[in-house]
Amino acid sequence: MTILTPQFPPLLKGLAAGPANPVTIACKEARRGIDAGLLPWSVTDSRLRAALVLAPEEPLETAMAAFVACGVALQNALGVSAPPETGVHFEWTGGIRVNGGHAGGLHVYGSTDDPAAVPDWLVVAFELFLRHEAGEGLEPGQTPDWTSLLEEGCGELDALELLEGWARHSLYWLNGLETEEGRKALYREWEGLVWHMGENVSVPLKRDRLEGRFLGVDENFGMILKRPDGDSRLIPLTEILEEGC
Repeated sequence: MTILTPQFPPLLKGLAAGPANPVTIACKEARRGIDAGLLPWSVTDSRLRAALVLAPEEPLETAMAAFVACGVALQNALGVSAPPETGVHFEWTGGIRVNGGHAGGLHVYGSTDDPAAVPDWLVVAFELFLRHEAGEGLEPGQTPDWTSLLEEGCGELDALELLEGWARHSLYWLNGLETEEGRKALYREWEGLVWHMGENVSVPLKRDRLEGRFLGVDENFGMILKRPDGDSRLIPLTEILEEGC
């Protein structure tokens, strides 16, 4: 497969990762103190992966909105590239749903997990299944909860155009986080994309799995969960920060 060079906005610096994991590269460079804006990416026949290095200037609790911004950006990019009837939603913990099927995930890593600390860096990443390769054991119809863009009628989608769109839309929403109105707009957009809001959910966290009714999100996109005993609990978005980066 021939891979061309995607074009990114001036504030972002693309880096072709080849077969390497873009997240590994992004985290390594972030620890070295590279400036924000590095965007390692990788495209194969079956998968599109990318990661973006950020340098927040606010506590982690509010800086986690960058995860949401990049998620909304991915939906925006898919909205342009995919057929108009394609439904894209996001699990609160990061899973990407296309027409209801699991088609990838959003991920976020940071230099600290202290909600009150200003992180030296954040890395927001995503992976999308373009198609399932032979031998993966994922045949169409056999695994109804797992899918790919090809199975959902997006076989003509150009992965590099999607990547470019994600970069542009991410920059737009990330810049919007600097204003109260921008955050409100992001909140409204995200609220309509969250998977199973208002329904009973099972939430896998790093140290626990919680059950309850997903009532909504607070101003920092934390999940408001009504437990089976009737008590409500706020799960901050920092709980989905991943380890091992």
